[in-house]
Amino acid sequence: MDKIKVLVLADSPLAPSGVAGQTRYMIEGLLKTGRYQFVNMGGAIRHPDYTPIRVEEYGDDWIIYPVDGYGTQDQVRSFVQSFKPDIVWIMTDPRFWGWLWEIENEIRSVCSLVYYHVWDNYPYPKFNRPYYLSNDLVATISKVSDDIVKVVSPEVDRVRIPHTVNTDIFKKMPDQQLQEFKKANQSFYNAAGEEKFIFFWNNRNARRKMSGSVLWWYTEFVEKIGRGKCLLIMHTEPHDPNGQDLTAIIEETGMQEEVAVSVQKVGLPELSCLYNTSDCVLNISDAEGFGLATLESLATETPIIVNMTGGLQEQVTDGKDWFGIGIEPASKAVIGSQEVPYIYEDRVSKEDFIAALEKMYNMSKEERAELGRKGRQHVLNNYGFQSYVDQWDKELTRTVKKNGSWSTRNYKGWELTEVI
Repeated sequence: MDKIKVLVLADSPLAPSGVAGQTRYMIEGLLKTGRYQFVNMGGAIRHPDYTPIRVEEYGDDWIIYPVDGYGTQDQVRSFVQSFKPDIVWIMTDPRFWGWLWEIENEIRSVCSLVYYHVWDNYPYPKFNRPYYLSNDLVATISKVSDDIVKVVSPEVDRVRIPHTVNTDIFKKMPDQQLQEFKKANQSFYNAAGEEKFIFFWNNRNARRKMSGSVLWWYTEFVEKIGRGKCLLIMHTEPHDPNGQDLTAIIEETGMQEEVAVSVQKVGLPELSCLYNTSDCVLNISDAEGFGLATLESLATETPIIVNMTGGLQEQVTDGKDWFGIGIEPASKAVIGSQEVPYIYEDRVSKEDFIAALEKMYNMSKEERAELGRKGRQHVLNNYGFQSYVDQWDKELTRTVKKNGSWSTRNYKGWELTEVI
């Protein structure tokens, strides 16, 4: 049987983003079946050069071509004609794919177009309907994004495939390994000592991630319980042009002893250690399609505090048990732009956030450990790696069988019916 050939357009799998991680998980998992071949247009990062990268373990079955942005129409046309894929697979916010859907008729005349849909919030984005209709299959990342596609474009073939994490890496680690990690990273663990309660924030320093508010409100929490008892580790770029100057905020609030900023890019095992050495992980983003960091945290048995928005709300509870603290948004502003006319911005209040910090801080170690144990089981039950791979295998195989490709392609393109 011939291998299913997939042309992937997404963040480069070498990038540190959540989109890159999910793309990498999908590709690596499917390659292990021996039934797939990938050409990967890797974008969304600055490339040292544009030499194609053949992933050694997989030879010709996975080649990454660095591109600027997410590529161009002519680059896609070239790859489609030379590689002859059965599927073109794309992932991220639909705002980034308008240029690609403009040539939908060219792509879909020979192969299927599959979109892994990322969207953060309501109201229902009816302006996205033409985008959804431009695909043979729309896969959704959360219950919110699935409901959105269902209501906006009910006729579209869709399936919900939640994000995943590698639970062989993100797991509870032995104390000795964590002590060695702390010793190797004394610059901020020395500030914590053995007694300090550690909050961990792992996000991009961007406006919607609420980085400045986390810092200011954490300061008020520290003043309330007394200094010297907590440490907030922020794993981010403090001077990201899309966010706030976190260094200036730390200096202004006098939190140099209560906040540590981790700027070095680390591998997944090191990131797992950061979660393991924390007592709680925070994410109060006002718009969050999924929120991968909190899922990674739960996999390591570290409880979370989250805004009850987007995909975060289905991570912190399964409707029966809780795996941390969920904060209901105190306000729902409607914001937008020329590309996104309207979307809710879900903001938690300062008072509710500080109350959540206090509640988590005042829990016993046993209570937090129980939240963590249940949280990992929640991840294993609902976000397992093999389930993720199996779902993609099933849906991509079904899509090719249903729609064909190239000589067997079953697609009726646009037709000019009348000229006025």
